[in-house]
Amino acid sequence: MPTFAFNNATLYFEEEGQGSPLILLHGLTQDIETLVYEREFLKPYFRVISLDARGHGKSSKLSSYTLQDHVQDVIALMDHLGIEKASVMGNSLGSYIAQGVTVAVPHRVEKLVLVVPKAHGKTSSMQEMFHRYAEELVGMDSQQQLTHLTKYMFYDPIAVGKALKQWEEKGTVLSPEQQVAANKALEGFDYRPELHKVEAKTLVISGQHDGLNPPERGKEVASFIPNATFVLFEKSGHAPVIEEKDRFKQVVTDFLTK
Repeated sequence: MPTFAFNNATLYFEEEGQGSPLILLHGLTQDIETLVYEREFLKPYFRVISLDARGHGKSSKLSSYTLQDHVQDVIALMDHLGIEKASVMGNSLGSYIAQGVTVAVPHRVEKLVLVVPKAHGKTSSMQEMFHRYAEELVGMDSQQQLTHLTKYMFYDPIAVGKALKQWEEKGTVLSPEQQVAANKALEGFDYRPELHKVEAKTLVISGQHDGLNPPERGKEVASFIPNATFVLFEKSGHAPVIEEKDRFKQVVTDFLTK
């Protein structure tokens, strides 16, 4: 099992394909099993490296960690593999980590893809959504609450639900305590003062119907990055890779290979 030790954690990763390195970073409370589609269409072009963030997947489940820990983990992964420069693509939580990596070591990121991102937040977007719709969620258990909120998160909740069910069969579902730690790591970050440091050519993707990280948050991210292109997916919410698979594949592949 490919792992490396760093900062009190054992971190799990996988590699596929050949070519220049491309690091993929997954969403909150998920793991690299949710990156199967991206890995498949990108590995003919790149050495695709997927990392289970600390507290997630097959990496160590620590009781406490920070977003900066996630950032340093990715840099440590590059050092562990002897990679001086790589492209980075992150989805949601992964997009926050990717921003952090790129402002910390801008010279080490070739191209940057940020999917459904935001540049700052007092809490995780999921915690923010639970608070926003708290009155509607009274009397529901946690699963009922999540089901209720999908209408605010996705354009095609049925397709997303099928994909999440497949992931739950293969991936690692976090315990309630582990979910709390994952959410707490995202409290109070703000990259806006530093995004001008990004040297990489950048693609920012948002979904029109995303209630977690709405398009205006993606546009804000792009506005702070010197060489960024913003693309809106009109028939997507928080999961354009699922909701508009073919377009997502085309847009991302074109950006990374040209």
